[in-house]
Amino acid sequence: MKITGDQRRNVKALLDKAGFNHGITLMNYLAGDGSDRTFLRIASGEDSLLAIVPDLKASHGLKEANASWNIGRHLMDCNVPVPMLYGYDPETGVILCEDLGNLLLHQAMEEENWSEDKIINVYEQVVGILVHMQVAGGRDFQPVWCWDTGKYDRELMLARESGYFLSACCLELLGIPIPAGLDEEFFLLADLASSAPTVFFLHRDFQSRNIMIHQDRLRVIDFQGGRLGPLGYDLASLLNDPYVSLDETIKDRLTVKYLQVLSDYIDVDDATFMESYYWLSLQRNLQIIGAFSHLSNIKGKRFFRGFLLPAVLHLGKLLKKPLGGRFPVLGTLAESLPEKIAQINLNDHFY
Repeated sequence: MKITGDQRRNVKALLDKAGFNHGITLMNYLAGDGSDRTFLRIASGEDSLLAIVPDLKASHGLKEANASWNIGRHLMDCNVPVPMLYGYDPETGVILCEDLGNLLLHQAMEEENWSEDKIINVYEQVVGILVHMQVAGGRDFQPVWCWDTGKYDRELMLARESGYFLSACCLELLGIPIPAGLDEEFFLLADLASSAPTVFFLHRDFQSRNIMIHQDRLRVIDFQGGRLGPLGYDLASLLNDPYVSLDETIKDRLTVKYLQVLSDYIDVDDATFMESYYWLSLQRNLQIIGAFSHLSNIKGKRFFRGFLLPAVLHLGKLLKKPLGGRFPVLGTLAESLPEKIAQINLNDHFY
């Protein structure tokens, strides 16, 4: 989305306020994965900033921008390594923030062919950041900052995760009927997953494309969908990331590390956490499949189609674990999905 003349003037006014608008030499549009926002890299000599411009035609555009500003300021105050925020115009939703460059964690791993030792070293740092963000960010968090809902709860799970999976993947993308008994299993899953305390900060998309590496430091981005929620969800997002296929032994080691770091902040019962983590992993996996189906099929963002098959394969693996026996209908459906997705990919007009 190209910004309008009024938005461009607004960006320059914010740059003036920040003391930056002294001979702009570059203003480039950047890609933003699944976001409807526009990202502008603005350079002046050797210095650069990022301007984030919402789509004001979208009903949530200004609300999302306001959430990004308020939640970002809160996380900055909590010493979470998010981009520095320099300016905000509440009328147009334009945000000026630190330019973190282009290197995503996902890209670094893919391009540099990291060794197992380096993966573990970096991901242990990420886990430390995650725990601090969840606990410190949960303190004094104001749900009024959120643009969507203030808390991750049962209703959200049924509408935006299992419901999203059904509508976007099963019905719209694949055109398959909903098996009898699946709704009941999703009600049960939501009951189980919503039993964990929701007093922590939940990023809700904490994965390798929302973690950047800038000047050898890890930084967290795309936190505008944050809200209060349970601990296990963001860990599931990180370890079961469809963009990065982590070995199971590495996942286990990182889970142990997570619990060790968490114990420095709060008292935690490991067994209770791990059961909750399983239910939340299923919820997160359903959300990913729904989102990737919608983004690729309805919004035409072909990038996401390539990661849909890994996501459905992981759902099948999760459901083969002992606790997955409580969801036989979903398990049968999950077994049929890889072949259907593979066939869609072969016939897909995007490729």
